[in-house]
Amino acid sequence: MEAAARADPAAGGRRVSLASIEKHLARVRAIALAMPGAGERRSHGEPTFFVGKRVFAMMSIDHHEDGRLAVVLPLADGEQERLLAENPKRYYYPAYVGPSGWIGIHLLRISDAALKRHVAASWALVAPKKLARAGLGRT
Repeated sequence: MEAAARADPAAGGRRVSLASIEKHLARVRAIALAMPGAGERRSHGEPTFFVGKRVFAMMSIDHHEDGRLAVVLPLADGEQERLLAENPKRYYYPAYVGPSGWIGIHLLRISDAALKRHVAASWALVAPKKLARAGLGRT
């Protein structure tokens, strides 16, 4: 995988190994697929997580050779600006979907608990309302 040869800014410019990519993909996959009604398929060349037809999380593994190992998520109104101001080393403004309020999260700079909170919030944002109401007690 070419991504293993790229340097992740969150890793201090060090190259991210294939083992690290697989480890962080497994983290995201376990959290995302625990959401009710969640599924995974490739979109834009990346592992992407859906509820119904809507995306709630997308991996970004050296996307367009940007060197990042990240997950990209939709956010509620106002959250993108807050997170970018709060911790610009953990969060970034992603290409293409940034203008729609999405955020990029460097996977090397976030705990499992914080990642789970972000993924669950993104799932709840896009999930069908009936499923979201039923599933919120389980996340």
